[in-house]
Amino acid sequence: MNKINGKMTIFEIVNQYPQTLDVFVNNGFSQFEDEKKLKSVGKILKLESALKSKKYDVETYINMLEDKIAETENNVDVTLKDTRKENADINITGLLPCPVRVPLMEKFDGFLEDYQRRYELKVDYKLEAASLGADFLKNILTVDSADKLPDVFISAGFEAFFGKDSVEKFKNNDVFKDLTDFELNEDFKGLDIVDKQGHYSVISVVPAVFMVNLQELGDLPVPQSWEDIFDEKYRQKVALPVGDFDLFNGILLNIYKDYGKEGVEKLGKSLMKSMHPSQMVKNAGKKIEEKPVITIMPYFFTKMVRDSKTMKVVWPSDGAIISPIFMLTKRDKEKELKPIADYLSSPEVGEILSHRGLFPSLNNEVDNNLPENAPFKWLGWDYIYNNDIDALIKEVNTVFEESASEVTV
Repeated sequence: MNKINGKMTIFEIVNQYPQTLDVFVNNGFSQFEDEKKLKSVGKILKLESALKSKKYDVETYINMLEDKIAETENNVDVTLKDTRKENADINITGLLPCPVRVPLMEKFDGFLEDYQRRYELKVDYKLEAASLGADFLKNILTVDSADKLPDVFISAGFEAFFGKDSVEKFKNNDVFKDLTDFELNEDFKGLDIVDKQGHYSVISVVPAVFMVNLQELGDLPVPQSWEDIFDEKYRQKVALPVGDFDLFNGILLNIYKDYGKEGVEKLGKSLMKSMHPSQMVKNAGKKIEEKPVITIMPYFFTKMVRDSKTMKVVWPSDGAIISPIFMLTKRDKEKELKPIADYLSSPEVGEILSHRGLFPSLNNEVDNNLPENAPFKWLGWDYIYNNDIDALIKEVNTVFEESASEVTV
């Protein structure tokens, strides 16, 4: 059951759930960092009215608040709902994108209740917010035996799935099997997104697009492609999601594949600052120093400023770089895990990912509502299998950091 609704006032929400203040402050309502304004204006300003005044998507914003509440509660108990069972038959673990975690968990709870009753199996699951990042993944996946791995693992991020000391060694021993069998969405046809070797499943993707600040653009042209970003005219004018490890590594890997070391160096030189996408949303329309002209961000965050006259969303003409949401399922439990894999790759889950989070689903029954001419840029499985992705991640990050430091010293 949702804790937040649009009829509540800002003060009422923050008073009941103090952790939500960070969401407001970092996403368009920095004035409420002032306690006096929170207790005056905040007591009469209803959430729905506040969001509509800024042309923010109400449902998306409420989901962000709900997830922040759930994430904080997880600090006491590591799951949104304590479902850990002794002697469980099935273990499910992973990270879910923050904007969709709460609605996905609610649906997944219902599915698991029916699954456990129907198959007489006990399920132990821990699906955390993606904000926990690399350390959480490392603790889960760096084990010495396949028996210690989750039966189902789901997350975005290249580090988790191609580390030589974690998943890679088990993949080479045929521990995993792609149990999904849905028809591929037309949006992904011809992209080599399905693992032909049958180890990894991909259920959705996180695309990276450009947000251009028209107030700061001046006489510069609006960049249309990744190669445009490399141009000297955008030197130190770009904000990148450096802290978003899964998407950022996906960006660097794709740039390296298509443009080599020189491309990564040019991207580093374009860097003005590392800025979380929510900070870009917060600063839209404000007059502040050192505001980036271009912000590279997950497509989801464009919902927050969709109608802004000062910001222009650009889907790169050469493709939005994607970080896939991978799923691993164990081969030796195929019979037990097939219904779970089917559900997690189903239209129901796909619509939550796509419609609520703007994470396009691979399931052909889902309408991803993408803009016209919205191609994707993806490494491809041949490239992944023919390269040491773990080593490449370290290499491209080093090249990027060195080139970025040259222009900021």
